[in-house]
Amino acid sequence: MLTPTTQDEVREAVMALPNIRVRGGGTKTALSAGATLSMAGLCGILEYEPGEFTFTALGGTPLATVRDVLAANGQYLPFDPLWTESGATLGGTVSAGLSGPGRFQYGGVRDFLLGVRIVTGEGRAVRGGGKVVKNAAGFDIPKLLVGSLGRLGVITEVTFKVFPAPVATATIGAKFAKLEEAVAMLQRLSSSRLALAALELEPQSARTESRRAGGVSPPLMEPTRLWLRLGGLRDALPGRMQRVREFLGATPGIEVMEDDASLWRSATEFAWAPPDHALVKVPLIPGEIAKLESLLGVHEVTVPRRYSVGGNVAWIAWPPSLDRKLLKDVPAHLKRPLQVVCDTASVAPPAAVSDHPMLLKLQSVFDPQHKLS
Repeated sequence: MLTPTTQDEVREAVMALPNIRVRGGGTKTALSAGATLSMAGLCGILEYEPGEFTFTALGGTPLATVRDVLAANGQYLPFDPLWTESGATLGGTVSAGLSGPGRFQYGGVRDFLLGVRIVTGEGRAVRGGGKVVKNAAGFDIPKLLVGSLGRLGVITEVTFKVFPAPVATATIGAKFAKLEEAVAMLQRLSSSRLALAALELEPQSARTESRRAGGVSPPLMEPTRLWLRLGGLRDALPGRMQRVREFLGATPGIEVMEDDASLWRSATEFAWAPPDHALVKVPLIPGEIAKLESLLGVHEVTVPRRYSVGGNVAWIAWPPSLDRKLLKDVPAHLKRPLQVVCDTASVAPPAAVSDHPMLLKLQSVFDPQHKLS
């Protein structure tokens, strides 16, 4: 695997390699399996203007580096980038098009990406967008790259806008005995004016008690939970939390967490997903949650999952003991694509970017030799 340290070396590598598959931090194992080009050597923040709320960095820069620099100035990337602690990079985040819980209120990675520099499949260096929030209209290359999975170019440089970080955050957890009740409340919260920073649904799951005399006790079912996060001025939070509790009404099992950093770190790092499971992303709408739950519930094996961004994204941890062929049931029944993001078995993931005529036309411009995976 080649590891260039400059954009010129990236160009040389692209022209020398017959097939280019890029690896950033290696956190999304299914997307970087069989990588021929590592961006680990192309890292560092090139320019940061706290007063302008923008920064420019090389594509292989770890998200953790960016987080620490921004935090020193009271700023952050509001879409909650995934796998920051695990070593994910800026370029990999853009290419995969993945956003965290903060996308619910603030939008995803595409809403904060201002500019890029890429190397095309022909080895040409191309710049798109700019370094300011307001920019001239034109062909929006940065937006095209979000979620492109490296099919349009190797990302060597990115420019993002940032936001002031909330002074304080707090989270309310609400338990529901029935999934239907939780989904109904989630939909009400999504359309409310409560200005929630994040809204997640953690469905009912099985938990086995410790062994008793005479055998193992039957599994207990953990209740379905909604997690609601608020962020802002410390003095304003108590009043806002009270309004949320009033909105929830007689919902039982409400808990308040003022120190909620570890809870949301678990969500962005997927600590709930066993490491030997394949991690699958499915876009959907809240009204389809019950259908997906029914589909997953027909198997005897417990399938860990979580619904993010107000129920618009399903994350499924697919057990190794469950037949991979059954994954085809998900897009077949929901009429939604799925994307295998992490997988310990080095297999090619299902295409998350379809062969749409427009995509094929773009590839003919950016990669006429079809070198980019």
